[in-house]
Amino acid sequence: MPDTILLVDDEQHIIDLASMYLEQDGFVTQSATDGLTALQRILSEKPALVVLDLMLPGLDGWEVCRRVRAQSDVPIIMLTARNDDIDKIVGLELGADDYMTKPFNPRELVARVKVILRRVDKKPASATSLPADAALRLDNLVIYPERRVVMVDDRAVDLRMKEFDLLLTLAENRGIVFSREKLLDVVWGFDFAGETRTVDVHVAHLRHKLQGMRPQIETVWGVGYKLE
Repeated sequence: MPDTILLVDDEQHIIDLASMYLEQDGFVTQSATDGLTALQRILSEKPALVVLDLMLPGLDGWEVCRRVRAQSDVPIIMLTARNDDIDKIVGLELGADDYMTKPFNPRELVARVKVILRRVDKKPASATSLPADAALRLDNLVIYPERRVVMVDDRAVDLRMKEFDLLLTLAENRGIVFSREKLLDVVWGFDFAGETRTVDVHVAHLRHKLQGMRPQIETVWGVGYKLE
């Protein structure tokens, strides 16, 4: 069954263009032109991914993202009409998975949608059902890479897609210092147009969620991060 992509934008020609390219690639598309309608459809119809414009009538994209994240882990690609780092950083802090600046190449949008959906584990197994030899263990931190499950002591930790990928990269290379640019390349992909501040935001999220973890994500000033 094809994945459904919800396109949220108050400019109909953008919805039409994105829909055409996504549907040519086999996706089903739905649309909303205001924030409140978008929020209702996300929570009731549960699309596979949301493409969310920031500047919307009624609820803006930031508020929609904030409310969705309180109830759902659906992947979100944010659209911003301004090449403004603050927009991007705030969007990432609220839980967006990626962002694109308008005007955008619809082929690039399709490519990013595919990458994100490939990395979403739609049917994660419970941690207790996983064989021990599938785990990466670092003191009281246990990571199951294939199932995308993280445990601290006996507590399951709910991580967003990029948070998990970032943690796994550091854990598999413990003791090695990664620059922010290298982490962007490895975790987000060479074609990601983000700033290094993106890495800082996700590290902050990991440190908050992984409280009690004895391995530490250490800041190497002027360079980047490592797991020690």
